[in-house]
Amino acid sequence: MNAPVALGSFASAVTAARHAGELLVQPRMGFADIPRMREGLHAVKRARARTVGTLTIDSYTRVGDDDSARLALAEGTDLNGYPITAHGADTTRELVSGVVGGDFAVQVRHGSANPLGIIRALLDAGLDATEGGPVSYCLPYSRTPLPTSVDAWARSCELLASRPGTHLESFGGCMLGQLCPPALLVALSVLEGVFFRQHGLRSVSLSYAQQTHHDQDVEALTALRTLAGEYLAGLDWHVVLYTYMGVFPRTTGGALGLLRDSARLAARTGTERMIVKTPAEAHRIPTIQDNIHALEEASLAAAAHRGEIAVPDGEFGVLADARALVEAVLELHSDTGRALTEAFRRGILDVPYCLHADNAQRSRSYIDARGSLQWHATGSMPVRAVPAPDRDRLRAADLLGMLSHTQEAFDRAALTSDGERPRGTAALSG
Repeated sequence: MNAPVALGSFASAVTAARHAGELLVQPRMGFADIPRMREGLHAVKRARARTVGTLTIDSYTRVGDDDSARLALAEGTDLNGYPITAHGADTTRELVSGVVGGDFAVQVRHGSANPLGIIRALLDAGLDATEGGPVSYCLPYSRTPLPTSVDAWARSCELLASRPGTHLESFGGCMLGQLCPPALLVALSVLEGVFFRQHGLRSVSLSYAQQTHHDQDVEALTALRTLAGEYLAGLDWHVVLYTYMGVFPRTTGGALGLLRDSARLAARTGTERMIVKTPAEAHRIPTIQDNIHALEEASLAAAAHRGEIAVPDGEFGVLADARALVEAVLELHSDTGRALTEAFRRGILDVPYCLHADNAQRSRSYIDARGSLQWHATGSMPVRAVPAPDRDRLRAADLLGMLSHTQEAFDRAALTSDGERPRGTAALSG
């Protein structure tokens, strides 16, 4: 029998939400200014929703440029996140001391291919949760060679795992945010979860970013839970859904419609946690109040669909394709990190439209007539391509149309329902 998994504050907050039958909602929020960051955390905790907080790290700290982060603090220059290493452990510990407790916890989110310094800083401050992964925080965000990222993440996982109760979320289900067919997102999230397990983590979460077709997303989240149950048995694990990460609707109604649709998706698939986006996304950096509004809207929408259980019919074949990818990678080597590196070298894993030097760049995807994501070309991956019937190759105009597909669909729905105009546009005359 497996020994019980020790749960830290973050994993315990997820467990409490699960037992209460409520969706745990979370913002992406990070400010360099301590009073503002403290205000944001307290506002999230007070929101009319079951929440956890976030410290999103700034760009300098993500790439290990702590000197520039310290200089910016000294000169009063604004940063695009919380510089956890520059502020130091004592400052961060004081920041969260009055907010973490009960069922409220804080996760550190960053985007680093080499997060060792960030993880050391969060542990020194008494925090116990972060996210990322050797593939998901390398290919989209850096020029770091994949083997270098794999080695850095192995050391980082082992440091994190040295403290009982720590939690690590894979960002693998969010590769590039959009236009990645769901089977690959599911496979990458599961593979990073296996990597985390191999390096000592006992509490993990697997991510998935909402894509272009609700029923296909239901199938993907169901597949993710199935494979997690097989490959992460004995661990504490849960699933986290990201509200659509691509071009966001320009109308308030369209943006809220998309947010509510993601909450409905979470509720219908038993997803435990959701990262929200706000109606301000298309126009400016969201304020604290923008984030609170989004958290409360998502919570209400999820509650309205509580008890609905979606049963996918397998129309899109996500589970079979995701399983084929996971099995093909794990057969390459007993060390998951080396298997991942070799899989990308051979093109067994190949992220469409990703320009990183270690990505084969032979795969392409498209949105079909149903609005679902399909493979146009798969290179050496063990999955089948279904090329668009009306063209042999994809053009730049096709890509631009796909990037705006979700935005336009939800804006059209909002315009049809209430006549709202996208902000920043003039009324039509005549």
